[in-house]
Amino acid sequence: MKDSDQSMQVAESSREDWTKTSFLKEMFMGNFSYDLIHPFPEKKGMKDKVFLDFLDEYKIFLSNEVDADLIDREGKIPTRIIERLREMKLFALKIGKEYGGHGFTQSEYNEVLKVTATKDANLVALISAHQSIGVPQPLIMFGNEEQKQKYLPRFARGEISAFALTEVNVGSDPANLETTVETKTDHYLLNGEKLWCTNGTIADVIIVMARHPEDDLISAFIVEMKWPGVKVEHRCHFMGLRALENGVISFSNVKVPKENLLWQRGKGLKLALMTLNTGRLSLPAAVAGASKKHLEIARSWCSERVQWGRPIYQHEAIAHKLSDLAANTFAMEAISDLATALYDNHQDIRLEAAVAKLFCTETGWKDVDELLQMRGGRGYETSDSLRARGEEGIPVERIMRDFRINRIFEGTTEIMHLYIAREAVDKHLKISGVLLDKKVKNQEKVLALPKIMFFYFFWYLKLWFFLPFGGGDLGYINRATKKLARQIFHGMVIHGPGLQNRQQFLFRVVDIATELYVMAATKSKSEQIHGSEDLAKLFCENSRRKVDQLFKDLWHNSDKFKYNLAQRIEDNEFSWLEEGIVKERPHRIQQSHSSARPVRTLH
Repeated sequence: MKDSDQSMQVAESSREDWTKTSFLKEMFMGNFSYDLIHPFPEKKGMKDKVFLDFLDEYKIFLSNEVDADLIDREGKIPTRIIERLREMKLFALKIGKEYGGHGFTQSEYNEVLKVTATKDANLVALISAHQSIGVPQPLIMFGNEEQKQKYLPRFARGEISAFALTEVNVGSDPANLETTVETKTDHYLLNGEKLWCTNGTIADVIIVMARHPEDDLISAFIVEMKWPGVKVEHRCHFMGLRALENGVISFSNVKVPKENLLWQRGKGLKLALMTLNTGRLSLPAAVAGASKKHLEIARSWCSERVQWGRPIYQHEAIAHKLSDLAANTFAMEAISDLATALYDNHQDIRLEAAVAKLFCTETGWKDVDELLQMRGGRGYETSDSLRARGEEGIPVERIMRDFRINRIFEGTTEIMHLYIAREAVDKHLKISGVLLDKKVKNQEKVLALPKIMFFYFFWYLKLWFFLPFGGGDLGYINRATKKLARQIFHGMVIHGPGLQNRQQFLFRVVDIATELYVMAATKSKSEQIHGSEDLAKLFCENSRRKVDQLFKDLWHNSDKFKYNLAQRIEDNEFSWLEEGIVKERPHRIQQSHSSARPVRTLH
């Protein structure tokens, strides 16, 4: 197990350098560069007839052939559905036509995910795990032509892929990677085990991250599941997404050809992070699509359901929930579309994609909870039970189970906060990081001080000027952006190197920036869509209240008290609170994977 400094070094060495302007990166430095997102950028390919015809055909397929309740009930996507997906080349949406794929843009691909999410989340997971983070995406980004010619046509014919990074002791800290790869004369020798590999139980080809034991560098390899030594040990089962083909995969002396190293030796973690930057565009798109369906369910129910002589949408308590759901749905689609359009226009979207993932999954989860509340007992009842007693089988219960994983997929909410916070202070670290570096001698720090002070004097002074946006929502965003930059600076001065451990302070900084960014995106989007102004207005009003409170909480909070209390809880000081509980019997069977019966052996 590596210490925190080593883990930090591994993560830092795998970061991308900033070479392009980012709206959010500028925002963290106090610059509200509205012209970067206004006018709202057009999504590429969305008016293409070939794509629109495909989308119409796909919608008919989803409507007529996919039974989402059956998939949930049986915990398996039927073979006939998989075959139909292959026929329509759903596993080659972004793969170029020269390799047999559709060659769709990211915007077109995300539109397919939006539509899919309105029908079944298991299909979204299958499709996106394969080509958002599975083999096709890193292969398109980093593969050589020989590798592309070998594998991309196979995906166009319907083969499925997966991405294997997570291990039992490795979640978001890849420095502790235990899967190893030894360099032999004409091949690599792969050993280890991967956990929670989505699509892994049905995949044909996967990307595997492994560590070179001689120098601890991490590389990425294309591995075929039929190779000797590759074994599916267990299929995992979850609260939702019951048809998710997710499992534990082991590698025992697997011979990997030298030509299956993807990109370069030691670039595996950077490849994974850059792939995830693009992959994170898919989850906000799916959430935005699902939220449209949630809005339809809520609107129909609020009109149909009558209480005390009036439809429930005429009661203020429900009316507020319905209005917020509509405004949030508009906001989620705005930031999803914005990040996607920026990507299609070759912008650096690592922050925009991360914030879109964070906001959409958090807001979407709250909205699903409110949807269930609006449906009441019918929201909690399964769709099968509703149909059995003669009512329409609205699957809100299943929607809630399936939706919950989104706050964990592709980086938990907490990891997203830390990732965004690190990128937020990137400019500061480049300017004044020498003062925080333990390895730099005091004499060097003193010599660097005049240059640092010169920059911050003029930069900080500019943060007190609020023109040119004046009043209104844009004026508020501009003022709050500059205030946010000042608060980040104050945090650096007060906490120094300890700022990285002030996670709640950093989380609030990220939440403020997120709300301001989404406000700006909705304002820009509302000028593109006639009749959406009031949706943007409501969202901005709600966000203003959140931002004002978050600014107060930066410096007036119970952070230290809560932290110290947690340490005391773990020291068993409050174990008396647990008295009277029924203890579970220790009944887990200790059995090594090598002796467990596998779901599938691929030898």
